[in-house]
Amino acid sequence: MADTATNTATIEKVPEPKRSWGDEAEEEESSTTVPELSIEGLKIEEEPITTLVDEPEDSNIEAVTGDTLYSTATTFEELNLSKELLLGLYVDMGFKRPSKIQAKTLPMILTPPYKDLIAQAHNGSGKTTCFVLGMLSRVDPNVKAPQALCICPTRELAIQNLEVLTKMAKHTGITATCAIPMDRDASSARQVVTDQVVIGTPGTTKGWVAKGKLSIREMKILVFDEADHMLAEDGFKDDSLRIIKNIRDPKNKNTHCQVLLFSATFNDTVKNFVSRVVSDSNQLFVKKEELTLEAVKQFKVRCPDEISKLSVVKDKIIGLGEKVGQTIIFVHSRKSADMLHSTLAKEGWVCTNIHGAIDKEFRDKIVKEFKEGLTKVLITTDLLSRGFDQSQVNLVVNYDLPVKHGSYGEPDYEVYMHRCGRAGRFGRKGAVFNLLLTERDSNVMDKIQNHFSQQVAEVPNWDSDEDFEAALKSARLLD
Repeated sequence: MADTATNTATIEKVPEPKRSWGDEAEEEESSTTVPELSIEGLKIEEEPITTLVDEPEDSNIEAVTGDTLYSTATTFEELNLSKELLLGLYVDMGFKRPSKIQAKTLPMILTPPYKDLIAQAHNGSGKTTCFVLGMLSRVDPNVKAPQALCICPTRELAIQNLEVLTKMAKHTGITATCAIPMDRDASSARQVVTDQVVIGTPGTTKGWVAKGKLSIREMKILVFDEADHMLAEDGFKDDSLRIIKNIRDPKNKNTHCQVLLFSATFNDTVKNFVSRVVSDSNQLFVKKEELTLEAVKQFKVRCPDEISKLSVVKDKIIGLGEKVGQTIIFVHSRKSADMLHSTLAKEGWVCTNIHGAIDKEFRDKIVKEFKEGLTKVLITTDLLSRGFDQSQVNLVVNYDLPVKHGSYGEPDYEVYMHRCGRAGRFGRKGAVFNLLLTERDSNVMDKIQNHFSQQVAEVPNWDSDEDFEAALKSARLLD
């Protein structure tokens, strides 16, 4: 997996061709169809979450609901859910009551006339439960046809959402499948989908529909997870719009298929566009000034050269990080991910590496091992910056700060927020270390601080164990 010819002292910065968000390899629809994904082989057993997410006390979600009035749900019982779904929520998921975003959005999703919804909420606030519960509540388990479709930007997020849905739907009789490309030969064509819920990536989903494997005639609810990227110019905009258009074709049974758009971030350009795509919709947006990163403690570390940057990762962050939980290290490209992994592995550090060019089934294995706690350090491109949910991640390292594709030094603020959101999930504590090497890195960091109106604390000395321990103590990760 690593490049064994990599020099162990330096990591070369080599310009790469422009890539799509998440560094995800383009999906290809081959002439042979792939067999149905077996979720059992990827199933991840986690402890139930019994605490509410730690949302900002002053978090004020602005709601636009038109003429329809909705009550906020203080309990799941108020939503008139089936007893089978309530059993899944309380027993299997370990929930006690709705989080703030769930309390506001679920009545909108589940109340006739089932208006479309654009919803924004903080990372770790419970958005996945909103749309999963919405899909499960709308489908009829007695109808053996797809009635709910969720589109995700990456296979990792699609698999993760399917795991949540499978757990929540345990007692309902509702079945689901994952529409993602798999690296395995198929001796026979895939059968027509009869599961009530389909969760997948846009290329494979579009391919299944085109080949008649996925019927959209009975579709009642369509979800876009990480919707700001799914409808962005540099994302999956064309595929997403085509899926919406096909489902809302007059020849289909449910011409008003409810569309749900969820994300933690919506910049003004995307916000204006999605508001036109689903014009008569309920809308919930977090005020820009409240899109803070206070749930995690951020630090910047000035490194004099590339060797010291590597030393910070090896001797300070990974070494100390083993005491507090798991670590995700973000880099700017596949080449950087391979090089950093190779360098660390040669020096005896145990870590794994994932990006869009790695064999898909091996990617599944890497994610599974990390989620089960078998590995502690994961190096990745922005493939896992959005939506990746692992409660034991306490440290995030921006080895390379996120910048917009095609720009020299313009920060990608949304990606920065999503990266930071991988730490401190479900109200737990977390820390983010931003490694600064060049003047450009410093300028990017300054812009990020100004954008979020937050001063990021500086670790005084990159070579001081005491300074890094003090940083982790201030983040309440060490006593």
